[in-house]
This record gives sequence, structure tokens and C-alpha cells, in this order.
Amino acid sequence: MAQQQAKILVTEPIPNNVLNFLQQHAQLYIGKKGEYQKESNLLAVIENYDALLCMLSTPVTKKVLEKGKNLKIVANFAVGYNNIDVETARSKNIKVANTPDVLTEACGDFAMGLLMAVTRQFNSAEKYLRDGKFTGWEPLGFLGMELRGKTLGIIGMGRIGQAFAQRARAFGMNITYFNRNRIPEFEEKALDANYVSSVRELASTSDVLSLNCPLTNDTYHLIDESIFEIMPPHSILINISRGPVVHEEALAKALHTSKIAGAGIDVFEEEPNVHPLLLTAPNCVLLPHIASATFETREAIGMLAAHAIVSVLEGKNDENIPNLI
Repeated sequence: MAQQQAKILVTEPIPNNVLNFLQQHAQLYIGKKGEYQKESNLLAVIENYDALLCMLSTPVTKKVLEKGKNLKIVANFAVGYNNIDVETARSKNIKVANTPDVLTEACGDFAMGLLMAVTRQFNSAEKYLRDGKFTGWEPLGFLGMELRGKTLGIIGMGRIGQAFAQRARAFGMNITYFNRNRIPEFEEKALDANYVSSVRELASTSDVLSLNCPLTNDTYHLIDESIFEIMPPHSILINISRGPVVHEEALAKALHTSKIAGAGIDVFEEEPNVHPLLLTAPNCVLLPHIASATFETREAIGMLAAHAIVSVLEGKNDENIPNLI
């Protein structure tokens, strides 16, 4: 009797090359956009699948993992995996994979672009033109902050933090950083980066404060009202890490009261919802979680997750699957 083919649930449409690869190895079921952002929808079907390729917005909870009696692996279409109850997965011998490294360059480019958009008021200036208000060059129109000679403070000096630092150095910025562990001296020298020992010191001395850290118990609401109180009034906040690292309401109030000068935000505390005060905040560029949104990167993310799934389903040893958590 032929062995039954494994079944994989992909919670949302992803690049076709990834889907074609997976279809060569298993029966594939692809959810509609947003369908599996609800735990109840996942609970209704998860017991039918041997593998799950999910998004950061997919709630892979204890209940889901306990009901997934056939699950062998959960692969996240993301570097982060705070949406997955990893402890429960391990207790059920369900492998968990993420997609590190492949989105570093795209996110480094994006962070630099986001910073430029905020400091030079791209959104406001474009709206001004589209609204028919542009009548000619203005000597005081949309003045922004030059980056040369300014200090970029990075919280989280991993691969993406370092990629942003490399680009900022090319713009003539000075680099300081805080990290859970100090990076090796040769990496500091390559970036001409200075280490500081606390978030508060970094926040109070940076012209631009960038968040490039994972979401953990220690980083939840790391940036809150107390931090906005000590940031220079001309400073800019950039967040492409995880939404809950920032207290969103506190950020909105800091912008409305000019405690800081602007923000570039790609991730949100209650994603996909955005705090209404933030939606009306001045000089704030808000984008829908697109830091890794290039054709090349999204396909690479998918292939890394897909290869982990196929490797586990084929019974390969864990040491041969580099992106298992």
C-alpha cells in the first residue's frame, strides 16, 4: 500500500516558486489572505496537517499545537517567531523554523529609506504637491535634518542593525549602539561603532534611535514614555523590529506634543490595527510591515521555510537543517 502523501498548510499566498517546490513533495493547501490570523480558524483545520508554513500574524498557540496531532514542523515566514508557542512545540516534539539572514540587505535598505523619508518629510511634501499647493520653489519649504554628522543609536546590533549602520556610515552618520551582548571588537571597528551600556544613555544621546531588536519579555514596551522624555526634541525614532517594542500610545503622544520630531514605523503593537492617535501624528511615516518586501527577499524567505519543512518531513537530522530554532 502506497504511503499517504504529507499535507502542508500555507496560511497565505506566497511566491509561486516556493509553492511549486512544496507541491513536488506534499499535498498543499493555501489559505486566503488573513484567513488564519484567527486562532479559531486554525484550530478548525490544523489536525489535518503534517506541516504548517505560517506568517508572523498567525497565532500558533498552545491550543493550536496541542490539536495539531500530526504536526511535525511549524515554519515561520519571518525571522521573528513570537507568534509561536515554542515551549509547547518542543514538548510535543514539533520542530520550529524561522528564516534568518536572507532579509538582512532588504531591511538595511528599507531602514535607510525610511529614515530619509522622515527626516526630509517626503510624505508631507508629496501630499502638498498632489493637493495643488506647490506654486514654486520655497526657501523655507519642508526643511529637514541632514544626516551627516548626526548620531544614529541602534538598539539591537544583529545582522539587520549592522546593515543599517553600514548604510548610515555612508551618509556620514556616527554610530552608537546598545546590545544585550557587546559585538566583537573587529565588528565595532568595521562599523566605527561605539557601545553604550544602557538604552537610556543611547536614547538621550542619539539624533536617530533605531529599533532592530527581537520582541522578548525584556524588550516589550522597551521604548515608553520615560524614554521619550529623555530623547532630544529634534530626534527621530525608527522601528522595523516588532511593534510591541514601542508603547504605541506613548509614541503618538510624544509626536503630538513635540517631545520628539518624527518617527518612521513599519510594525505596530496591535498589528494590523494602528493606534488612532498615531494615525494623526505629525511627521510620522507609517508603512504596512514591508521592510523585507522585495521579490528576491520574499522568495528567499519562502524557500528557506520550505526547505526546512521538506527536510523534516523526509526525516533528515536536525543538524542538517540550519534554520531550526
